[in-house]
Amino acid sequence: MSALKTPRRGVLSALAGLISFSALAGVLVTAMVAPALAVTGITASSTIGIFDGLPDYLEIGQQPERNTIYAQYTGRGSVDGYYPIATIYDQNRQEVSYDEISPYVIDATVSGEDRRFFDHGGVDVQSIVRAAVGNFVASDVQGGASTLTMQLVKNTYISEAESLPNEDERTAAYEDATRETFDRKLKEMKLAIGLEKRYTKKEILTAYLNIANFGNATYGIQAAAQRYYSVDAKNLTIEQAASLVAIVQEPSVRNLSDPEYFAANLDRRDVILRAMYDTDSITRAEYDTALAIPVNEETVVPSAPKNGCIAANQYSKWFCDYVVKSVPDFEFLGDSVDERNANWKQGGYKLYTTLDLDAQIPAQQATWTYAPNTETAFQLGSATSTVEAGTGRVLVMAENKLFNNTLDGGGTESTAVNYNTGFEYGGSSGFQPGSTYKVFTLIEWLIQGKGVYERLLGTARDMPASDFLDSCNGPWGGPVKYGNNANERGIYTVAEGTAESINGIFFSMAAQLDLCNIRNVAADMGVERADGKELQTNPASIIGTNEVTPLSMASAYAAIGAGGLWCEPIIIDKAVDSRENDLGGQEKKCRQALSPEVAATTAFVLEEPIRRGNAAYANPEDGIPIFGKTGTTDDAVHTWMASGTTRYGTATWVGNVAGFQSIQDVSYAGVSGYRLRHYITNATDSALNIKYPGTAFREPDPKLLTGTGTEVPDVRLQSLEQAKSVLESLKFTFNDGGTVDSELPAGQVVKTEPAAGTQSAPGATVTVYTSKGNKIKVPDAVGDGKSNDFATAQGILNGAGFNNVSTTCDEVSPGSPSVGFVTSSNPTPGTFALTSSTVTIVVAQATPCP
Repeated sequence: MSALKTPRRGVLSALAGLISFSALAGVLVTAMVAPALAVTGITASSTIGIFDGLPDYLEIGQQPERNTIYAQYTGRGSVDGYYPIATIYDQNRQEVSYDEISPYVIDATVSGEDRRFFDHGGVDVQSIVRAAVGNFVASDVQGGASTLTMQLVKNTYISEAESLPNEDERTAAYEDATRETFDRKLKEMKLAIGLEKRYTKKEILTAYLNIANFGNATYGIQAAAQRYYSVDAKNLTIEQAASLVAIVQEPSVRNLSDPEYFAANLDRRDVILRAMYDTDSITRAEYDTALAIPVNEETVVPSAPKNGCIAANQYSKWFCDYVVKSVPDFEFLGDSVDERNANWKQGGYKLYTTLDLDAQIPAQQATWTYAPNTETAFQLGSATSTVEAGTGRVLVMAENKLFNNTLDGGGTESTAVNYNTGFEYGGSSGFQPGSTYKVFTLIEWLIQGKGVYERLLGTARDMPASDFLDSCNGPWGGPVKYGNNANERGIYTVAEGTAESINGIFFSMAAQLDLCNIRNVAADMGVERADGKELQTNPASIIGTNEVTPLSMASAYAAIGAGGLWCEPIIIDKAVDSRENDLGGQEKKCRQALSPEVAATTAFVLEEPIRRGNAAYANPEDGIPIFGKTGTTDDAVHTWMASGTTRYGTATWVGNVAGFQSIQDVSYAGVSGYRLRHYITNATDSALNIKYPGTAFREPDPKLLTGTGTEVPDVRLQSLEQAKSVLESLKFTFNDGGTVDSELPAGQVVKTEPAAGTQSAPGATVTVYTSKGNKIKVPDAVGDGKSNDFATAQGILNGAGFNNVSTTCDEVSPGSPSVGFVTSSNPTPGTFALTSSTVTIVVAQATPCP
């Protein structure tokens, strides 16, 4: 039974609605400040002027609430293909609508806190008069007489104070919002009256219940219902509703987080139950039944708050941490870093991420099995990342350590350092990738038009530093010394040297290349040092001495599978704000780092290593074409496996977080050290191949098998110097053709003559043209063809920098809705043009065009 039916306005409310603020102020001020009048002699008429000078406008806005992070999942508990993995909040709040709140909560709130709520206009005059007596006796403003609307005003200012970034500012603002003073009380009254004029009673009551403090860092009725009773607000019973409403007056001593507060809550709860009965909100039987239910550890069914990545889904904590640390990068949250951080703190966002639990769970389970965080003899670490080919979407991010960013750190099994990412996004210093880095020498070899069947000396030997060209940082001093893992000697093809990972072959290749170009290939394919510094170019770097991140290596191998298209790793598919507005996600940012021919030939060569030796344990052998490359540093301090298909690239590292334990000498779950990375890769890629089945790779370029052919390379989007380096390395004569009009960033190559792909003789001149960067996108001044007149359209174009705007007409029937409006433009919206160009706007008219 509920007595709170259609809201009614009483006589006082009606009167308050008819008289002016000034007239009402006389009543309110005289009642509230009688003690002040008695002491100072201030007249009531003078206080009316004070009241009129106060602000009368306050908007019910979004309150700080939870952010929720979702991952893709097809398993149990998923909805529309997504599963919530974490909630992140500054205040534990989830706003709900009036219809999502139990009627018992509405009844308890009004009956217990403001039973004339539906009759007054924001200020309860009867309560004001009653409070005035108390104020007079106390000779002070003691408070009281606060309606729910006035409490909403107060709570709004408290919420704003708690959201301030600076502690001193927060403290000062909180004291201002809670101080029992004459001027604050007047301000609350006037703003409450303003709220009542602007919003409905339902809207005010809903806002109050969404903002109220329910103790223990819990805000809003939905969060309180979940925190203390493990139910949604709409499912609260009579006694539960009364217990929660009992909290709001004294949240610090009546909340239900600790049994020591239960007695105080029970006392107030029973008062509210009586009020509900007295107002006919509940029947006598309902009252008696509710009153008999105790407040104890059996009736309070709490759920621990799940805030932060430490409380996230157990398989997703590292990815969650990466998402949170990437908030400053999310352009959909605001134009500046400060705005993005502030909006995230305000909360209410739903982030639908790229993480795929269907692959993440098997990857994480394998990581825990084959690189157990319980190892105490040395600091064993492992990380696996997968990036989708052609999009950059991060599908997998696993780590052997448990995520723990608390002050105590969680012990040796835990860490707050994300081994997959760089220092900026997780604190890692990176790891040497060993021979997985050799792929970039192979790629530069192919870019230079050399063949994978060319034969080179593979014998380990000391080589003079003068054998190596480094146009970035050379020359290097001293001899270059290295060995081969299996002491290989003799002549090998590049393909065979890659399959067997013979260091001597790669030093022989590097001696015919520019070490700077090898570095540039790796950088163009997204490889990053964890410390954020530039990749090193010393001769030893070609066999993997840079401390890089698994995530960036995964993106590089994904580019091979994508035909040379490298895409920056992204983690957000879609974001939705608190009002259910779709904000989009992270924009896909890709570039053609390699020609499709080079990518295809690279994949062709890398198909063989994953069929041989220990690397074969990484191969799912499920019929999906796959390529890969192993990596092992000196003394097996770090071991890697990088793999890829046409759908993704995966990089797995198993090694020492710190120290020099040989991974070769350990084993876990019956698997020897050298194979640990491969078992993790196998589990990861097997799961990925089910949901992301790759297709056959493109056939290798015949000319890159043998090394013949002089095809003009595609150097578009590169800098002039990069293009020159590529062309001259192919024995072409470089010619700078100057700049041309283009929408590409200034300095990037727009075209070449002859065009890319043209067969040319060695020594032929290739003229390169670079962009002026002077074309911009023509804005949409047309709209729907029946809304923008010429002046509006001209303003849009002028605002974008197009100041030469002309008009012409298009005759249409007199009844057409487009008469007088712009129907098209030339150039068309979305095309690129110089701002000096003339944009012609077509305006529809019912009379014949001249």
